[in-house]
Amino acid sequence: MKRSLIAALLCAMGSQQALATVLDGRILRQSGAGEFVKLDTTTPFDVGADNFNTNNLYAFDEDQNITLEAPIRVDIGGEGGEIPAGMVIASHYVFFDSYNGIHYGYVDFDAPILGVAALPASMDATDFLANTSVNYISTDLRGLEPGDYVWIEEEDPFRLWVYWAGSSPGDYIRVFTSQSPAAMM
Repeated sequence: MKRSLIAALLCAMGSQQALATVLDGRILRQSGAGEFVKLDTTTPFDVGADNFNTNNLYAFDEDQNITLEAPIRVDIGGEGGEIPAGMVIASHYVFFDSYNGIHYGYVDFDAPILGVAALPASMDATDFLANTSVNYISTDLRGLEPGDYVWIEEEDPFRLWVYWAGSSPGDYIRVFTSQSPAAMM
């Protein structure tokens, strides 16, 4: 697949970007001006509680290539609504933190998407996969609201689609992919 080839090439080149497992994203339609932004977690930042307030679609990588000691529940995807113990997964955070607006776009990953935590309970239960340089605030308000949609593209399981109507405090999800080829370095 094209995305796997890109990840393999980045690893072979020894590029600093080789650790990037969110490959790209794009907003196809929205109210307000914004763009896709992949955040760098080497510099600490806060996420949540309206601290971004832009029309951008954001994503960043959390823990990579972790072997699950116990199954985790997911709200979208998975085998029977969970990812089983023993799987090696990579975790990513995707969000839209605006005052108000509508987003339609996608985020591409370097490995197939296994599932998505989109509700507060499933996000809370998977916080052990969070990136330690990121401070997660207002965690009780994470997840999606009624009318927000997230889906894994059937023909391309490396792509996550979002249709979100953002308002305070925003929309936040955690995406789980298979073992990341780029993060194996």
